[in-house]
Amino acid sequence: RRCRAMAAGGWSWFPALALGVSFLKCLLIPAYYSTDFEVHRNWLAITHNLPLSQWYYEATSEWTLDYPPFFAWFEYALSHIAKYFDPKILVIENLNYTSPATVIFQRCSVIFTDIIFIYAVHECCKLVNGKQASKDILDKRTFILAVLLLWNFGLLIVDHIHFQYNGFLFGMMLLSVARLCQKRYLEGALLFAVLLHFKHIYLYVAPAYGIYLLRSYCFTANNAGGSLKWRSFSLLHVTLLGLIVCLVSALSLGPFIVLGQLPQVIARLFPFKRGLCHAYWAPNFWALYNAVDKALTIFGLKCNLLDPTKIPKASMTGGLVQEFQHTVLPSVTPLATLICTFISILPSVFCLWFKPREPRSFLQCLVLCALSSFMFGWHVHEKAILLPILPLSLLSVQRAKDAGIYLILTTTGHFSLFPLLFTPPELPIKILLMLLFTVYSFSSLKSLFRREKPLLNWLETIYLVLLVPLEIFCEIIFPLTSWKQHFPFVPLLLTSVYCALGITYSWLKLYISVLTEKMSVRQRAE
Repeated sequence: RRCRAMAAGGWSWFPALALGVSFLKCLLIPAYYSTDFEVHRNWLAITHNLPLSQWYYEATSEWTLDYPPFFAWFEYALSHIAKYFDPKILVIENLNYTSPATVIFQRCSVIFTDIIFIYAVHECCKLVNGKQASKDILDKRTFILAVLLLWNFGLLIVDHIHFQYNGFLFGMMLLSVARLCQKRYLEGALLFAVLLHFKHIYLYVAPAYGIYLLRSYCFTANNAGGSLKWRSFSLLHVTLLGLIVCLVSALSLGPFIVLGQLPQVIARLFPFKRGLCHAYWAPNFWALYNAVDKALTIFGLKCNLLDPTKIPKASMTGGLVQEFQHTVLPSVTPLATLICTFISILPSVFCLWFKPREPRSFLQCLVLCALSSFMFGWHVHEKAILLPILPLSLLSVQRAKDAGIYLILTTTGHFSLFPLLFTPPELPIKILLMLLFTVYSFSSLKSLFRREKPLLNWLETIYLVLLVPLEIFCEIIFPLTSWKQHFPFVPLLLTSVYCALGITYSWLKLYISVLTEKMSVRQRAE
């Protein structure tokens, strides 16, 4: 009765969800924080004390400014509030400065800027509103989607424990998605253009935006059979989009172009001298590639097929961020990863070109672009798995097949984030939060699609269940063995490789689903 009363109140449940998760974020203020905390403190100091011309040259700390200019200006704005909490925050030489006031300010700044994310989730929920007649609010798509986004486990631990500012950035992305789906194309394009100048990782999904805007906004009509009507091309619409991109880019990069510093900014944004993988391998194709190379190396040494003196002493899992050469398999260059990423994105872009006016097709392409870039990109961080997970949430409440893929990708992707929180006090927190989110995801989506076949088959279920013994081994058994002294990287290696299998499977399954869906649609049209 209580739930039905809430339903009668329309959206009265949404503020409760938003306030609830905000309260949880406040409870996490004293928790562990990573070196990213010092990264952002240093950026506050750089932008507050130095002239614009020195922002991308300052190197007192190893954590140099390597985000686009709009984010630098964001730090500049925050710095003028930070000085009222503790002026010492803004001293460049105060490396690793973490006074209580500093912690409270930086934590609260993340929580406050999440208002943009909360608003974006509200707008995204409108996209699926009214598609289900259930009187129970807990079974409504809007409520389920709001929980999956607002209470997303990965975003919670990355932003509010590990420490980053992903919430408001994902909010801008989701808001741009909502605007495009509402056919408010210029607003969506403006939001995405601004987002790119806050954090350049969103370039991964730019092809989806570009093709969707080209086919849905620049070409204003299709032929009766659905093919492109070339005469419908609107020069005015292209000009408007071009003006948005140029004006935003000029506002962001213009001052650095005038100063002759654009090459320096680009060098900071794209540091290709870093290695193929991060110290902890992101669970993607290259993690599997590295693991195979490791296995072949061990086999070659055992069988005396390799010369031990010619094998690099540095371990690829030794915690160093650097370039390295593979031993048996061909070494991978940034160009090779770029080609692989481009090829992996192409099919999704072609699908969007032929089905341009469906928001669902745009979302599918966006998720595949994000996931393909995660799979094959250069020096990908494990946190980048959130980029495909969040927009996939919108698809998961609309079709059972997408819900199944979402459950595999989310469970595996979130588990792969566990190594970010390696301190003992955070162990029960991360396990409890992930358990609660995962149980809710499975139960709510199962209830939503209860009239259809099971969301996961038996093999997929077994794979996910095996994450439990893997965690027990990594957190409890392995530290008690003698292997910890000689092979400290084993837990990270096992986590990365095992999760890479699930994420690769999700990527393939989603691609097959999208391609077969498009084929069936075209066949029915014919």
